[in-house]
Amino acid sequence: MTAPKQLHLNAFLMSVGHHEAAWRLPESDPHAHIDIEHYVALARTAERGKLDSIFFADSPVLMGDPGRRPQGKLEPTVILTAVAVQTSRIGLIATASTSYNDPYNLARRFASVDWVSRGRAGWNIVTTAGADAARNFGLDDTPEHRVRYQRAAEFVEVATKLWDSWSDDAVVGDKELGIHADAAKVRSIGHRGEFFAVDGPLNVPRSPQGYPLLVQAGSSENGKNFAARYAEAVFTAQQTFADAHAFYTDLKDRARRLGRDPETVKILPGIVPVIGDTEEEALALDAELARLISPEYARAQLAERFKLPVEALELDRELPAELPSEDEIEGAKSRFTLIVELARRERLTVRELITRLGGGRGHRTVAGTPVQIADTIEDWFRRGAADGFNVMPAVLPSGLDRFVDRVVPILQERGLFRTEYTETTLRGHYGLDRPANQYDAADPLAAAR
Repeated sequence: MTAPKQLHLNAFLMSVGHHEAAWRLPESDPHAHIDIEHYVALARTAERGKLDSIFFADSPVLMGDPGRRPQGKLEPTVILTAVAVQTSRIGLIATASTSYNDPYNLARRFASVDWVSRGRAGWNIVTTAGADAARNFGLDDTPEHRVRYQRAAEFVEVATKLWDSWSDDAVVGDKELGIHADAAKVRSIGHRGEFFAVDGPLNVPRSPQGYPLLVQAGSSENGKNFAARYAEAVFTAQQTFADAHAFYTDLKDRARRLGRDPETVKILPGIVPVIGDTEEEALALDAELARLISPEYARAQLAERFKLPVEALELDRELPAELPSEDEIEGAKSRFTLIVELARRERLTVRELITRLGGGRGHRTVAGTPVQIADTIEDWFRRGAADGFNVMPAVLPSGLDRFVDRVVPILQERGLFRTEYTETTLRGHYGLDRPANQYDAADPLAAAR
């Protein structure tokens, strides 16, 4: 008898919380975003809740006005390494851009994190748009959306070749014969492609997971095609059940058409839980956070996303009738469309839209009791809109504490979530096999060596 399907839960950790005004609450430490102990404590809380993983986003550019909210951030793979030695089971995922890295350095970095964590590393694969980021790397602008994804695809192919450049049994450590590694099992990859020329081999042996869990978060057409081919976990923003169900079905179908088992692609929509002992308490916290938003700053951010002058967005009027199309947007195409559709569907004023986006930048915010939060999670999971959730606490650390201590036990009681870890690796938590080495699998004599 097969065990019932269970949820996957990832904690997306962002400075002092996902709500842009969280840092202004009395409980918040405005310096926590550069304090490694803050992240270690959050990771331990997530591990106490038996969550699958924690996740840190990243960007190679300062995002937004640093005068308005904590914007500076530590490099996430550095955080993962520090957290790895203070935890034992929680999965560790970090964003790294294929636009402003090279495959060799990045493959080495994530293989190292996988070794340090004993098999708990994951890579959230992103492309990066915008002239502001490009200028940090001696460029005037980034390539168009399609070209960035072409580069990303080749980047992942090179990285997986590098991770596979050592056979699992290459290191023999034979002191008597004086042989540390079987040189025949450490290979150059000889890659020559459109974007990269890499010889290899990697200077790190194949890591505990073979290679890190591959995660992706884009929901544009290019993003979905990329995810269907490469991703093993997908973080996505969906406002309604209908949209989430359609995305889930579409992405699983794309993976199936590429010859993949759809069950090996785990889809986790974002949810921003605002939790209170009563619904009134949760709504009061949500309202207090909304009150602390700086509307002029948020309006400027929105205008930049829409490629409009700030004065075109009047706070107490709906969005202008004429907006750019998704095709005219180079970065975060799917998020642009989600925001426009949300505003149009609910006929929100700019001020109301700012409030709705304040908690999760387009991810679904749910304010309520622990039972109400659990009900929402269970409903989407059981009705085929999610394999789990990317949990984005509005306020940290209190929001994660409340989710772990009050929501997770309800999900456990309902048989929807683990009560103990049964695996030791991130791939194990997500129910995924360790990938075979592509070179050994292609060599019928490899197993006999």
